[in-house]
Amino acid sequence: MRLENKVVLITGAGSGIGRAMALLFAREGARLAVVDRDGPAAAETARRVAADGGTAVPLVCDVTVGPQVERTLAACVEHYGRLDVLCNNAGVGSNHNVLETTEEVWDLCFDVNVKGVFWGCKYAIPYMTAQGGGTIVNTASVAGLVGIPNRVAYCASKGAVITLTKAIAVDHVGQNIRVNCVCPGTVDGPWTERNLARAADPVAERAMLEARQPMGRLAQPEEIALAALYLASDESRFCTGTALIIDGGIAAR
Repeated sequence: MRLENKVVLITGAGSGIGRAMALLFAREGARLAVVDRDGPAAAETARRVAADGGTAVPLVCDVTVGPQVERTLAACVEHYGRLDVLCNNAGVGSNHNVLETTEEVWDLCFDVNVKGVFWGCKYAIPYMTAQGGGTIVNTASVAGLVGIPNRVAYCASKGAVITLTKAIAVDHVGQNIRVNCVCPGTVDGPWTERNLARAADPVAERAMLEARQPMGRLAQPEEIALAALYLASDESRFCTGTALIIDGGIAAR
């Protein structure tokens, strides 16, 4: 299996893409630390992994708080003895243009989406360096590559994740540490479900989201997890600083 005996820590693992990563990676032989700020959600992901025959320890962490991230990574290494793969997946969205975006919304997007990646890499890389290498996969977005209507803070933060990924990749290639990111299009997951529930016409809103992607449908979390699996595994051993787009064709327009 592609991740046989590798230790993988995934943030935002309580739902959506993060949970899909956890279930897929476990089937590929990984030993997991599933991290979420929602403790019961992390525990549920760990339970599902175990029910599928895998190994996972749930950990609670707010990725915007550096000391919490540092302690969480230390707990993973204490539990398993090493850290082979870090998936900085935790993220939040926004639904506003620049005039509507408040400082609070802007700061939240950057704190979770960008600072969370920064803290994860900052505290994972020393462990990876000491053991001779490792792999980091960040969850960015096609919104970091193209403009999406009414997503100004989200677009800006995900663009930052892409360039942060590239900068860390070139800084640490000499330590045998690869750093890449996935760039999903709109995913049929919890955040999209919440947006649809708030819409005046959920059916019309969903149709608009589907039509925005040339393939005419939303991505499934498992499709994004498969892309992350490639970047996490040794099969992508010549990839670093890559932004892998899985967007149904949005960026091709």
